[in-house]
Amino acid sequence: MEETLHPAAAGHLPPFITAPGQTDVLFNVMAVFVLLMIFLVGILYLRLHALPEHMAHGASKVQLQIVGALGLIALFTHNHLFWIAALLLAMIEFPDFASPVRSMARSLARIAGTDGELEEAETGQPYSEATPIEPRPNNPPPEAPQWVPLEINPATADEKAERRG
Repeated sequence: MEETLHPAAAGHLPPFITAPGQTDVLFNVMAVFVLLMIFLVGILYLRLHALPEHMAHGASKVQLQIVGALGLIALFTHNHLFWIAALLLAMIEFPDFASPVRSMARSLARIAGTDGELEEAETGQPYSEATPIEPRPNNPPPEAPQWVPLEINPATADEKAERRG
């Protein structure tokens, strides 16, 4: 069979147009490229979406749980306001209110002489009566330190003041 061009066909065809029955290489390359780009954009989207959780990773457990919950809500509802709230909460460091209160409770328990009850509440293990806590003896308070007024001596050679003048 003779290969002749159709009378309506152009004399020179671009290289991306294939002959009938041949493999379309450009289509195959572009199909792989599009699938790869969809995969990479999906990974980028999920990494960006998890950014607030990564930022809050070193924070307290409660803060991490709140940020994680807001991130999941944002992921499933496609509402960006939840993601922005999670990002802002991840940037803010929550103050630790529990440690000072726990320290005050421990100090008050020591003063009252009931360290064992506090230990039982903190550890969850029953307090053993085998080692009773003896109340601390009433020692007189140590003498108060003598307060000395702070005396500030003026600088003798103030180079900056001389340079300014």
